[in-house]
Amino acid sequence: MPDNTRRARDELFWQTFADRYAVEPGPINLENGYFGRLSRTVVEEYQRNIELINRSNSIYVRQRFEKTDGARIRGKLAELIDVPAQSVAFTRNASDALQSLIRNYNRLQPGDQVLICDLEYDTVKGAMRWLARHRGVEVIEIEHAHPASFDSLLATYRDTFARYPRLKLMALTHVTHRTGLVMPVQAIAAAAREHGIDVILDGAHALGQMEFNLSALGIEFAGFNLHKWIGAPLTLGFIYIAPQRLADIDPDMGEMHFPVTDILSRTPYSTPNIPALLTLPLVFEEHQAMGGAAAKGPRLNYLRDLWVREVREVPGIEVLTPDDPRLYCAITAMRFTAQADQQVMAERLLNEYNLFTVVRTGAACGPCIRITPGFTTTGEHMKRLVGALKELAG
Repeated sequence: MPDNTRRARDELFWQTFADRYAVEPGPINLENGYFGRLSRTVVEEYQRNIELINRSNSIYVRQRFEKTDGARIRGKLAELIDVPAQSVAFTRNASDALQSLIRNYNRLQPGDQVLICDLEYDTVKGAMRWLARHRGVEVIEIEHAHPASFDSLLATYRDTFARYPRLKLMALTHVTHRTGLVMPVQAIAAAAREHGIDVILDGAHALGQMEFNLSALGIEFAGFNLHKWIGAPLTLGFIYIAPQRLADIDPDMGEMHFPVTDILSRTPYSTPNIPALLTLPLVFEEHQAMGGAAAKGPRLNYLRDLWVREVREVPGIEVLTPDDPRLYCAITAMRFTAQADQQVMAERLLNEYNLFTVVRTGAACGPCIRITPGFTTTGEHMKRLVGALKELAG
């Protein structure tokens, strides 16, 4: 058994990391997909940086951050995902990055088609529909069959590409926020490339819990969050544009503060959350100290498997996310099949069992309860969840 897989089961080992987070007394949080906790040391660093910027104000920012420190931190981000520094720029979140990529993509002509599916984030869907109103393109919307498989997902896209020859651009979500389904990005991107279709990847939930290489995936445009599985403060995400494709994304709304050859012109010019940005070197250091995605992913998947394997065949429960290890991560969705209102059941999990989850709608397969362990989650928490689910399904 590989070391990281074996270590994923070691509760004592992971408790040493869980102890680094302050946890408010109350419900057990199984909604860790929203955003991640900061470690105590990151909180302290963040507070020091707030005080620093408050004291020094524009003197530090103009003389150091804008000239050297900002670029140094951007370089560390590039190292984290193994890309050139000139291919990334900070944004407030993945949504900002994805909206910029979509609205500034300049290779569309009236009559072209763009593609979204039922599992895309609503902001991404809205941005693609905005293209229809402002660029005269047609939005093609597809639904994925349930239950999904690697082959069915790829086949759906291949069939769609063949059916709509005017497709030029598509959104693709690496880890879907509705059900946790992990898309076979590399295979889909390769098929899209065969048809001359560009892919904009939503990597919001992937970074930090999954190992991937953007070049190997065949991805040239993407948006990411740093506040989910990396451990950074809120207000931090980034945009990725492969250097050879920068000219295919226009400067954002005519942005003029940076040269057209600089990716920084592809994001709105504004005063960022500088204290949060200054915290990133420590955030990246702690992420690597935990073993990075190579260690975090197996741990999260192990916790997920603890509850899924116990309830997969329980009458009255349907787990919507497949068990193919290529297609799942920490986030997994289920529903109570005898109950029409999943929100009522999520409230029962909270009120009767002290377990906090979230309901997600919008997927073609129907409403679901999304369950997401995190780095303070234990095996005992999963046993408690299993007991609650079985009782509620009975």
